[in-house]
Amino acid sequence: MSLVASLLAMVVLGHDGPDPIGAWDFHSRHVVDGTLRARVGLDARVVGELEEAKTAQGNCLQFDGVNDRLILADDFNAVKSALPTRKMTVEAWFAVNEPIGFGSVIGVMQDNGSAEKGWHLGYSGTGFVFALASTGSDDGDGLMTYLRGKTAYELGRLYHVVGTYDGKEMKLYVNGKLDGSSQNQSGDILYPAKAPWTMGCYKDDDEDFPFNGRLVNIALYDLVATDAAVQHLFEHRKELTLEAPVIQENPNFEWVVQPYLQFPTSSEMTIMWETTRNGSSKVLYGSSKSRLVEAQGVATKNPQSLIHKVVLSGLNPDSHYVYKVESVDSEGRKLESPLLTFRTAPKSDRAIRFTVVGDTQDQPKVNTRIAEHMWNERPDFFMIVGDLVGTGANKKHWTQDFFGSMRPLLDRVPLVPVIGNHEGDARLYYDYMSVPEPEYWYKFSYGSADFFIVDSNRDVGPNSEQYKWLEKELAASTAKWKFVAHHHPPYSSDEDDYGNLWEGQSVRGDLRLRALVKLYEKYGVDVVWTGHIHSYERTWPLLAGQANESGPVYIVCGGGGGGLERHGPTRPEFSRRIRHGHHYCVVSLFGNTFEMSAFDIEGRMFDNLIIKK
Repeated sequence: MSLVASLLAMVVLGHDGPDPIGAWDFHSRHVVDGTLRARVGLDARVVGELEEAKTAQGNCLQFDGVNDRLILADDFNAVKSALPTRKMTVEAWFAVNEPIGFGSVIGVMQDNGSAEKGWHLGYSGTGFVFALASTGSDDGDGLMTYLRGKTAYELGRLYHVVGTYDGKEMKLYVNGKLDGSSQNQSGDILYPAKAPWTMGCYKDDDEDFPFNGRLVNIALYDLVATDAAVQHLFEHRKELTLEAPVIQENPNFEWVVQPYLQFPTSSEMTIMWETTRNGSSKVLYGSSKSRLVEAQGVATKNPQSLIHKVVLSGLNPDSHYVYKVESVDSEGRKLESPLLTFRTAPKSDRAIRFTVVGDTQDQPKVNTRIAEHMWNERPDFFMIVGDLVGTGANKKHWTQDFFGSMRPLLDRVPLVPVIGNHEGDARLYYDYMSVPEPEYWYKFSYGSADFFIVDSNRDVGPNSEQYKWLEKELAASTAKWKFVAHHHPPYSSDEDDYGNLWEGQSVRGDLRLRALVKLYEKYGVDVVWTGHIHSYERTWPLLAGQANESGPVYIVCGGGGGGLERHGPTRPEFSRRIRHGHHYCVVSLFGNTFEMSAFDIEGRMFDNLIIKK
């Protein structure tokens, strides 16, 4: 029987719907002695301290995104009869307060590398997700489809989300409407050998991502809802979607991210920081601590993120400034940074120094050491060529792994970011970074150099908007030095990213980016900075892929923190210098001389390049 047929039958009988195999109402009255009592099915063990929150139709429960979650079974095998085996519908009313890359409100699953089994209903950094693995798509260790909807959620707003599977097709509904479907799965649901069954967190053997938001109810059926049935379920509580978004305010007023600098120009500097509660955004700055003036700012374009932004304008070029930031919340509590410093960009062709690193994801201890080395160089700015974090939609990867590991560099030296694939185009990247629109590609100038930042995750083909923008900007540039930065390398001798060289052939780089090479050669680009490959490589000057003194040099500087990679067993003609290990680059530029030195994590130089014009 389909769920819609059951619904119609139950309406005739005066009942509000078919009986689920599991149903949970998230209200404090149902929490007794550390257990959430189920309306139908299994009770759940409470971990953490769930707080009561309100909706127009009554109370619900707030999950803190740190410790709170519910455990239906430490191992689902003990309660396997309570789970659907083939046909299923899972529905939930919930609001997301904090986006993460892999979020779940209910699920039983393992997704560890290529081993993918089970199912879950949840959300990603931007929208909702229904994930499932089946016997018909089993590739030996399971293959899960992550069905992602088109609806972008608003933080703090309640949504009705439903996932269905009939043995042939997965469907995802948001607020009663079909939001996505997939026929990649077939047959029975493929469960893992062992896994916890949880609510309010995404948890398997490798990951544990708690849910931050409100849960109103969850129901699980071993029937398949039709479009009409889903609409009926939505209509029952649709008033919840009309409520204004609610994000529970943190009672403590603290730093989430301390001040950091962005986008340096000769007359402006952008200063950003994040707090746990709403507060004022003020910067005091001047030539000395006795001559400070005040600048007010606003929250970024996502006010709920509590990220503050102040742009100081009217600054003198090539000048040293001191600054400190202040935020005051509604209760009068004040956060104040220590006195910090920055220097504006020069207008003239004076000597400058900047540092470059890439792929700082996943290992904050490595970040810290490299950031210390770069700070010791006292650069004018530093550039990260993509993959700043491991998962762009995971807030903790930003607040703890990234911002928490790179002081004092971040608060005294402006960051020039390049988006990588691990950022995942997540909203948190755009919340935390402040660069010119459209933000994923942009240009800036510093001293005698122009820098062209490209998003190599997007289309870069000759007919793409980005290609046309880049050609126009390169053609118009009159700078003595031209540098391009994007995440993926057009040339690489890595062992297996572009074909396994231990077993066969490789295309030796990202072929998509070769389309841009013609522009670099035509318009006299000097150096192209890339990452993605977690090792170091410098090419000869290249024209059409061949060593030629007239062409640009390509440098892969991807050793900022990610797990290290190795080069292949044979060296291609284009490769001049390779190095395995974490590293960073220091560039000095003056007049007609460019000098780049590459250093390992111990601060020992292992490569040097000088270009004279």
